[in-house]
Amino acid sequence: MKTINIIIACMVMLSACCQAPENAQTAENETIGTIMTRRSIRKYKPEPVSREILQEIIKCGIFAPSGENKQSWEVRIVDNPVLMEEIKDAIAAGHPDMPADAAKGCFRGAPVVAFIARDLSYPFSAFDCGLMAQNMMLAAKSLGVGSICLGRPVLFLTDNEVCKPVIEKFGFSEGYEFCLCVGFGYADETPQVKPRNMEKVKFMD
Repeated sequence: MKTINIIIACMVMLSACCQAPENAQTAENETIGTIMTRRSIRKYKPEPVSREILQEIIKCGIFAPSGENKQSWEVRIVDNPVLMEEIKDAIAAGHPDMPADAAKGCFRGAPVVAFIARDLSYPFSAFDCGLMAQNMMLAAKSLGVGSICLGRPVLFLTDNEVCKPVIEKFGFSEGYEFCLCVGFGYADETPQVKPRNMEKVKFMD
């Protein structure tokens, strides 16, 4: 019996030593673990994300660094399924050359979408908005919420007059331009990590 226990203990230790580096990093550092395990989610469960959790995610977003602390962004959160459907309908109506399912599917089924605008008077506002979006996605991951960064809805909502009322409804301040979307929801898939090319990074001696 003692021999069996020793064998089992050795197998457990061997298994732990053979974990992928990503898992090792996850175990060592919670922040690195969140970064390394976050994936873009394209399939979501129908259950809503509570306003309490969304508020926490948004708070983490606006705590992102920004140039001169200008916080050169404005955000509109849509978690109302009726309004979300109206926005999708407008996109489909504005793109009659596309199949309706393809047009409406540009949000990847995310039940909550953050619509982000940048301050055109500040040259680095696009970077600020990107940093804020990343903060929100990492915060979402840490709270068990999936996310995806989206650019196509921006194109679909700004390339025709039919969708113009949608942008106007957001009520972004004058001088701000709609530039980015982030979808949120509870993941209904577990995507595998895609290869990263570390050869694009070089240390200069």
